[in-house]
Amino acid sequence: MASVDYSSRAGYPGWHGSWPGPPLRRTSSDEYRLSQMGIGHQVGEAAYGPGALQARAATYPQRRPSNRDEFDGPSQLLDKPGADAGYETKEEELPQLPVTLYAQEQDEILSKVNDRLSLCAFTFVAKFQFPVPIEPDKRPVRVPGDREWSEWVYLLKRLATKRRIPARVLYNGQIKQLITILENSLEMRHAAKHQSRPLKDDRNILQLISSGLQVAKILKDAPAMQYLDDLYVQTERLIQGRRVPLPASSYPAAPV
Repeated sequence: MASVDYSSRAGYPGWHGSWPGPPLRRTSSDEYRLSQMGIGHQVGEAAYGPGALQARAATYPQRRPSNRDEFDGPSQLLDKPGADAGYETKEEELPQLPVTLYAQEQDEILSKVNDRLSLCAFTFVAKFQFPVPIEPDKRPVRVPGDREWSEWVYLLKRLATKRRIPARVLYNGQIKQLITILENSLEMRHAAKHQSRPLKDDRNILQLISSGLQVAKILKDAPAMQYLDDLYVQTERLIQGRRVPLPASSYPAAPV
């Protein structure tokens, strides 16, 4: 079988004979690109043979499978507590945090926070004319209650991640803290929906009110801040009043 001439003057398929024009020359950029691919001045079969393919494969390493992460590589395990003493520590019983609010009271407080935050988000979106995507399975937004607080959080988070919310409209320009503050308030969405959930301790209730207060603060909603601050003070006073020892006959009956 006759060998094929791959030189620069051998023409191209369909052209019988040498190239009639001047010799073809590579530019400096062509030389650099070919050298990066491991070809350099190689021509003919050598440029496309197994050796060249291996060189190009080494230049472009394979992507790591997407189901692997940093924990699949070299790692270490820490010594268990008490291992040096020859025994394994037992899990201790957690201390009981005070719970003085009834379930109905907790639901009422968290519902107030939820409703006030929905109004806060509605006002914020309307004031700065942020777009609200139209969803076929949901009614258009006319009032704050047309969306639950969790849905307002999702909308605000999407606006933030898509850089639709300028930092100047937030308190101290805290655009990076916005998503964290919003997520900390998400537990309010369970209010009045999960009646069988365990009672929250007093500190958790106050923490949730405080989380809502931080949302109103970063959105620069002064009326919402005042409302939630008053609610925090009232709830704290109620909790402290319940902790004062009272005669057995003075305790209020638990609501049915």
